[in-house]
Order: sequence, then C-alpha cells, then structure tokens
Amino acid sequence: MPITTASATSFKQKMLTDVGLGVGGDAHRIALYTSAANLDATTTAYTASNEATGTGYVARGLALTNNGVTVSGTTALADFADVTWSSSTIGAAGCLIFNETDADAAVQVHSFGGTVNSINGDFTITFPTADVANAIIRIV
Repeated sequence: MPITTASATSFKQKMLTDVGLGVGGDAHRIALYTSAANLDATTTAYTASNEATGTGYVARGLALTNNGVTVSGTTALADFADVTWSSSTIGAAGCLIFNETDADAAVQVHSFGGTVNSINGDFTITFPTADVANAIIRIV
C-alpha cells in the first residue's frame, strides 16, 4: 500500500470538536450585520460595529444549537440547528458565527449576497444539509 500525504480524518474531526466548535460545552452565537460591516477571513472576534438592529433583534444575535460533528469519508462536518428571529423587522447583509465561550472568537463569516429583510415577520437562517458538498463548516 502506498503512502499518501494527508491530514488524518480523526484530526479533522478533533479540530472541529475540541478546538473550533467545542462540542464539549462551548456556547456559540450568530449575529447579523448590515452591509456597512467589514467582516472577512481576518475577523478574529464578535464586534458590535455595524451589527443589525431592529424589532425582534438583540445585540449579539441568537444562541446556536450545535447538532454535532460528523465524518463523511475523509471530511469532517459540523452542523447547527436553524435559527429564527420571530416577528422581526431586520435588514442584514451577512452574519458571524462566534464562540461565546472562547472570548467571542470568530468561527465563520457569511455574506447573504445582498441585504435580506424581514418586515414584521420571521428572519430565518437555514443551515445547509450537513454533507460533504454542503455543510456549513467542513474540513476536507
């Protein structure tokens, strides 16, 4: 059998479980941001700068329920339960998932591709199916 250079799948799973997502008890949140926010791969922590405001929205967003870390083939996957700001009036162009337990450390930034609005209705973040092609967080 030949030797193949690769990161061990068990290490990828451990990264998501112990370090990045802390399934073992870390609390995560999702905050919404306006188009004026400057968030990207260099974002290190939650910021209130240009966070969305509106009826039904509270600063720091909502707590996330971690649905766990799994492995498919050699890819480690993470999943969260969908979240909804009910009866809200919010305009947001993106969001930040952050680890509240770890000094509000940034986990992921997502652009909505433009401003999404709710007007006296539900503002819902629907996380993609947790599979190799779609999971919100995956280490391949």
